[in-house]
Amino acid sequence: MISTLEVVDATILVIEDEADIADLVAARLRSEGCRVHIATDGERGVTACAGLSPDLVVLDLMLPGLDGIEVCRQIQAERRVPVIMLTAKDEETDVLVGLGVGADDYLTKPFSPRELVARISAVLRRVNEPAPSERFRIGSVTIDVAQRTVERDGDPIHLTATEFDLLRALTAADGAVLSRSQLLHEVWGYRDGSGARTVDSHVRSIRRKLGDGLVRTVHSVGYALGVPDA
Repeated sequence: MISTLEVVDATILVIEDEADIADLVAARLRSEGCRVHIATDGERGVTACAGLSPDLVVLDLMLPGLDGIEVCRQIQAERRVPVIMLTAKDEETDVLVGLGVGADDYLTKPFSPRELVARISAVLRRVNEPAPSERFRIGSVTIDVAQRTVERDGDPIHLTATEFDLLRALTAADGAVLSRSQLLHEVWGYRDGSGARTVDSHVRSIRRKLGDGLVRTVHSVGYALGVPDA
């Protein structure tokens, strides 16, 4: 079980047009010690994010007015803010688009409030964790652990906090294969082995940003770092 210590005193913005879901999420997060604000559509969400500077945003994909993808794009343009996206769709395309514009993680409706708290706790822990002073170069990709930056051929590439930590875990393994369960434990903090599709979705997003050769699939086992083409 993941400790929820990381969510205490966090300011969370919930952007969700379904009142029942928004109220349920807000009540659970407040019970964990969070300060919670609710916005009921995309435009209000963008405005609220600019005014509040929240520690994390819980963002529904399907919103009236601006949809969740556009909201995520706009709030990330001003300030890097962790985002967990909620989606009623279980389609790979929606997940990849959300990850591509800055979402750190996602949950498919229906979900349990306990699971959402665990995801929020894991994201905040990763964002706030002190990073060692390490710099790696793998083919044309350079990873600066302390600065949490990635470049390809000298060009900066935006990775979400989750994508970066997944890449760092694979880098630290020094070519060894890590199973999905190992990655879920190390990156997300899960200990029950659930969420294998979450790993796969984030690997696909990393490949889309940094090239197919950087992370190789070891069938029936997991993933390992490869050497991408220059």
